[in-house]
Amino acid sequence: MLQIDLKLIEQRKQTIEDARTYLKSQFIGIDQIIDDLLDYIQVWYLMPEILTRPVIVNLWGMTGVGKTDLVRKLVKCLDYQDRFAEVELSNTDNTTWENSVSKILENHGLADEQPSIVLFDEIQRFNTLDSDGAPIPQTKFMDFWELLSDGRLSRKSKDDLDYYLMNFMNRKKENNRRKSKGEEMEETDENPFLSLWEARELQKMIGTAHSIDELTDLTEGEMIDIIVQAKTKKKIYEPVDYSKTLLIVSGNLDEAFSMSGETSEADIDADIFHAFTKKITLVDIKNSLSRKFRPEQVARFGNIHLIYNSLRKHDFQELIHKEVTRIMHDTQERLGITLTVQSPIEDLIYRNGVFPVQGVRPVFSSIIDILEANLSKFFYVALMNGYKTIDVQYDEAKSKIIAQIEKQTIEIPYVGRIDKIREGNVQDTVASISVHECGHAVAYMVLMGVAPLQLKSKIASSYAGGFTFPHQIHETKENLLKKIKIYLAGGIAEEIIFGKHHASVGRSHDREASTQFALDFVRRYGFDDEFQATYTMDSYPYMMDKTVTDTDVEKMMTRLVSETKELLSNNITLLKNLSVELSLKGSMTPTEVAKTAKKHKVNVLQKEEGFLIIADFEKQLKAK
Repeated sequence: MLQIDLKLIEQRKQTIEDARTYLKSQFIGIDQIIDDLLDYIQVWYLMPEILTRPVIVNLWGMTGVGKTDLVRKLVKCLDYQDRFAEVELSNTDNTTWENSVSKILENHGLADEQPSIVLFDEIQRFNTLDSDGAPIPQTKFMDFWELLSDGRLSRKSKDDLDYYLMNFMNRKKENNRRKSKGEEMEETDENPFLSLWEARELQKMIGTAHSIDELTDLTEGEMIDIIVQAKTKKKIYEPVDYSKTLLIVSGNLDEAFSMSGETSEADIDADIFHAFTKKITLVDIKNSLSRKFRPEQVARFGNIHLIYNSLRKHDFQELIHKEVTRIMHDTQERLGITLTVQSPIEDLIYRNGVFPVQGVRPVFSSIIDILEANLSKFFYVALMNGYKTIDVQYDEAKSKIIAQIEKQTIEIPYVGRIDKIREGNVQDTVASISVHECGHAVAYMVLMGVAPLQLKSKIASSYAGGFTFPHQIHETKENLLKKIKIYLAGGIAEEIIFGKHHASVGRSHDREASTQFALDFVRRYGFDDEFQATYTMDSYPYMMDKTVTDTDVEKMMTRLVSETKELLSNNITLLKNLSVELSLKGSMTPTEVAKTAKKHKVNVLQKEEGFLIIADFEKQLKAK
């Protein structure tokens, strides 16, 4: 029966709570992740001796949300730095000579069956299926799956021990032969010291209590005795038991985080991305894993999956404010200067530093670029003149960073790197884009009864562009037809306002998407009564002639174009006025769009990010 040290458990419990407080002070927007992680590892940390298999915790999220850094800081909080290994497995990395997880853990000194922490980071690079679902031939790190299964890894040391024993026996025979012939012997012949590397390898193989220093001082006879004695113990042939290990698996799954490809997007509201990531579930994660790993491997990841949401707008603002506050504090501590940074500077950093999908890294870079790089100039003036206060402001109208250093004022012309790109859009182009996006918006509001989440005609891009960001739409026969009209409405709005000859080519993606919806409507879902077979199966025995449906799809698209023109023509005043307003502002909120729509007798709802547009099926069911 195990002897439980209640006092030690209480101390460890307090360490967990201290870690909880510290980690929440270090990270923004992941309080729930921290709580869940610490709750899941409590049994491992408080009473590792009762475990019979390792604790596996999976962390999934887009880049820059703090997965790896959280684990590193947790290791420090628990004082496990000397019992921690950070491992990246890959199918393509040939830079390391190690070819097994067992060898990596041995080299980190974690083969002694004591509690430890191992982080397997960027695990998506170790996929065992290719993009077509075919198995990938693998020879390296295959014992990773054994570790996840039951936490036991083979030592594979019998041959190595035999090699060491044979080597020392041959040396001893040679020395005896030379002695018998009276040959002069050197000290190193009788006492062939092990190198540090040899001693370390031998120590791992036999699990001896001898230190490396002690092993390097042994004579050959003593070494042989130790090896022979170790071989008689079956323990050295048994697998290494990692059942008391905390295994943390971390990675980015683009298949689950579909918005992760929008890495250059600085204009989509961070709250929208956050709302989409909040809807990602354990099932989505397992489905994504099944595209990279075989079913039995997916099962070995277990069911503890912590899913990071992308950061909210408020989180980024809090992060920026926290860093600015730190800079002000450090300035006081190191230079004795009272620094005040006004909120327009923080707004400037947000506009030019936040790329929601890229996480926090670009924000820190922009803080250096916008604030810290310019502060050095102000510090020089203050220190040379003995000034003790600096107040930093940003004048957006003048595009200048202004520092009031006691009685002296310094102005530095500054336009944010992303602001400069946004301002680079030619106004005539913005007007064309505004009409295009407002065509989408008007059709969306009339057909769905909801204001779009965002409406933009000025974005940070080397080419002019815009977007109308919708809510999630439950796909039904009716909604597919509505979506086709919404996609078509952008290009059609340009034709109505500017004439067909001035319609831009910006409609290309819209027409591809709407055509895909129409093809699925007929070929995949059987919503057209004339075509009930499925025309999308590519496997040879099931392939059907898709040209059979072409005429029907073309007629359908022609009809929907006509209906979309009629919809926009019936709301032409709204289309024009909304386009003018968007062209002037470059961006409109749902409240602004809804207000303008209401003036033209189009009443729409304003729904939060993550809202699903779906029919009232429950009400209809109960009414039957």
